[in-house]
Amino acid sequence: MACCVLQITGLVFGGVGMLGTLAATAMPQWRVSAYVEANMVVFESIWEGLWMDCISQLGLRLQCKLYDSVLALPPPLEALRALMCLAVLLAIVAFLVAIVGVKYSHGVAFLLTGSLVLVPVSWTGGGIVRDFYDPAVPAPLKRELGAALYVGWASSALLLAAGAMYCHVWSRILHWECSRPHQTGFTSPAHHSSSQISTC
Repeated sequence: MACCVLQITGLVFGGVGMLGTLAATAMPQWRVSAYVEANMVVFESIWEGLWMDCISQLGLRLQCKLYDSVLALPPPLEALRALMCLAVLLAIVAFLVAIVGVKYSHGVAFLLTGSLVLVPVSWTGGGIVRDFYDPAVPAPLKRELGAALYVGWASSALLLAAGAMYCHVWSRILHWECSRPHQTGFTSPAHHSSSQISTC
């Protein structure tokens, strides 16, 4: 029964993590404008994402514009795009594999996906924090952590948790299969009950 609960919980965590990864990839709030001067009058907020940047004017009007050219993008942004797109694809594959029930593969796939999401999100977050405290960076160019980064971190945690749950379940099943006595014929009720508990 415990194995079944872990499998169901892992599937739910993996599904939510997959949706969160997709949302973080599409959201424009990776980097948001920071207001570090007390006397600054704020009329608009700037959002910078992987695919577009947006300007929110007094919270009433939002204008977004897709980046004009893929080839003209900075190499770090292209790398972030590639990593997050790969993470989305791997998250979908891991979730489908978990539904089908392929042994051992889904746990590893969720762990890989969670790690892959963590890299670009943490990389971006570290760069924002570094620039924020760098006195050489002008105040108008300083940015804060956007909502997409928090969604990415939460999704990564859920995917890693799902992978750990599945790996734990299959390690228990593998341990039981390797350690159980090879019997033929009559199986004791206690052994039969143990097999049901171990294999869910």
